[in-house]
Amino acid sequence: MLQIKPILAALKRHKAGTILIAMQIALTLAIVCNALFIIQQRVDRLSRPTGMDENNVLAIQNRWVSVDGKDTAPLIKADVQALRQIPGVQDAFATNSFPLRGGGWSTGVNLAPKNEGKPAAQTTLYFVDDHALPVYGAQLIAGRNFTPDEVISADPKDIKSTPQIIVSKALADKLYPKGDALGKQVYLNGKDVPPSTIIGIVARLQVPWNGTWADNFNDNAMMLPVQLTSNYTIYLIRAKPGQLADVVKSAPATLLKTNRMRVISGERAVRTYEQVRGDAYKNDRGMAILMGVICVILLAITAAGIVGLTSFWVGQRRKQIGVRRALGATKRDILGYFLTENLMIGVAGVVIGIGLAIGMNLWMVSQFEMARLSIAYVVVGVVALLLLGQAAVLAPAMRAAKVPPVEATRSV
Repeated sequence: MLQIKPILAALKRHKAGTILIAMQIALTLAIVCNALFIIQQRVDRLSRPTGMDENNVLAIQNRWVSVDGKDTAPLIKADVQALRQIPGVQDAFATNSFPLRGGGWSTGVNLAPKNEGKPAAQTTLYFVDDHALPVYGAQLIAGRNFTPDEVISADPKDIKSTPQIIVSKALADKLYPKGDALGKQVYLNGKDVPPSTIIGIVARLQVPWNGTWADNFNDNAMMLPVQLTSNYTIYLIRAKPGQLADVVKSAPATLLKTNRMRVISGERAVRTYEQVRGDAYKNDRGMAILMGVICVILLAITAAGIVGLTSFWVGQRRKQIGVRRALGATKRDILGYFLTENLMIGVAGVVIGIGLAIGMNLWMVSQFEMARLSIAYVVVGVVALLLLGQAAVLAPAMRAAKVPPVEATRSV
């Protein structure tokens, strides 16, 4: 406490350097807190479960050429039968989309026909058959699966709803919060749409999209027993354990052998689910890495600034330090002086930084619909910056503590 007054006097004589370091600490705190918050959000997104057993799953995107979309039903049926007979294939089915694919169907769901205004829930639509649940590896927690006679073929323009549907638990709870969705009827958006009865509920099934716009209905999924007849379809295949690599090679070859009037090409045409997940979260992973690099660079620059400024001050104050040593100050006193001085600058910086961090987050909330910054990140940032500052000043402070008392007698 006895050193506070001389420290304040010294800082007043070095206003420019003091303000520069304090503002650097404040800006670093504001950016690092928000960057760490963004990184955590991205990491959480990367680890979100799809509701599938993702091991040993393969997706093949198929496009028919010179074939009328309405005539593809028997072709798709032949493809699926051929895929299921491949050695190493456990099961397969045709669909319009799947979790994390990046594109699919979305619609509103209502509890009454011709419901006006906002729908009760938003959902994605997966058109599947009775083999979908085994291929997905989705956990059926209530009700039953589709039966083969419930699966129909329909043109995408003609399909409005189906008598039976299977929904995810998130969608069921959204529509019927009391937990009694099984057996209830719902209505898809559109005019004169007949009702659909919920015959099954799966524990989880994610939507095909990974954008923040879909976060509000991320786990709202609905499966309809429909084989869409169109020029484009996706085959989802589950390989037997340990045989995925062989199926990756044999499945496209089998499809081409079955019928060559198709296109299976491009980087995304044949993908294991590991590749699907990697592609879906590529931007999130890149953003997390970028934010991490920015944090490291800012912290390094801040530490370097503190080291440089303190070293400069030590060089300027050698005679003053020598006088204090001659008057009885110990090395520990000199070390404590510089550590205290830096701590005071750091405290001033983090106080300003807290306001900047919160203000920056509020701006991002209003502009980019981000979540509000947790106070925990601010606390961690404050502690980290203060510890970094003390660590950075330690080396110059130890050099100052080694200044001998004889420096007091030397002329400047």
